[in-house]
Amino acid sequence: MKMLWVLLFSLSSILSVGQEKRDVTVKRTLKLMGTRFEITVVAPNEEIGYINIDEAVWEIKRIEKLISSWDENSETSLINKNAGISPVKVSPELYDLIERAKKISEITDGAFDISYASMDNIWKFDGTMQRRPLETEIKQSVAKVGHERIILDPKSKTVFLSEAGMRIGFGAIGKGYAADRAKELLVSKQVRGGIINASGDLTTWGTKTTGERWLVGIANPLSKDKVFSWLPVVESSVATSGNYEKYIVLNGEKYSHIIDPRTGYPTKGVNSVSVFAKHAELCDALATAIFIMGKDSGIHLVNQIDGVEVVVVDSDNKIHKSSGIMFDTNQ
Repeated sequence: MKMLWVLLFSLSSILSVGQEKRDVTVKRTLKLMGTRFEITVVAPNEEIGYINIDEAVWEIKRIEKLISSWDENSETSLINKNAGISPVKVSPELYDLIERAKKISEITDGAFDISYASMDNIWKFDGTMQRRPLETEIKQSVAKVGHERIILDPKSKTVFLSEAGMRIGFGAIGKGYAADRAKELLVSKQVRGGIINASGDLTTWGTKTTGERWLVGIANPLSKDKVFSWLPVVESSVATSGNYEKYIVLNGEKYSHIIDPRTGYPTKGVNSVSVFAKHAELCDALATAIFIMGKDSGIHLVNQIDGVEVVVVDSDNKIHKSSGIMFDTNQ
């Protein structure tokens, strides 16, 4: 009888191993930071997956409260209110983000600039614009923009906008930063894989439940349902800027909604930019900057930065890529 019990126990153990539950993929789509976030996690079961996603959402909301220029009580709003008046002491986290943003401004010659929020919104992309702004209006619109006028004090951790009327905003870096922080939180909690996608600014870690790598498609800007190529992303991030959804046509000429903060003019010559790097924050910022810089200057810049790659689709819908992107541009 004892031998039979041992045999049955061994058999049940073998069966239970064979029936061991596999991880599941849990996904949730919601609006955060004024945009569409899609959070995907690999979890032991759905309940744990949704708990993980809730934790990511809380972290993204925390970041939004920190960097929002719409929240009157945020540190960012306090900086803007004191422009031209006095420095504002901020948290180390916000200080470090602004410091990194300034460094990106420097390497992109101002194509990326968080003081873009100081621009007058003289270009309208809602269908109401009937004429191109005058040259004097355009020049005046960027008079208060300039990353060199964001004064940082590393000892006191203060931020000072040196001219009254200046503003900073994180529209071209904030979503990427929030995605990075949410990912870091989930990784610290041993979530073994996932994707955080903030309207095209996404970051990944781990693998799918099958062990396969996550794939990112490079879309055709003229038809988002068509993909030029699929690229694997492992412990990596990607961000895309494009003009295929928001633009105006005046006198037969197309104007992108992405404005060069140095000149006040809409960008030309590029339909989309996709940047690949470890951190979504850097991808987010560089995608905007390269769109403004243009394909030649943008690709030249990326080829000098370790761990960063770019795919640019020009206004003729031709693909250009940095030296580390390995796929056929003629496909």
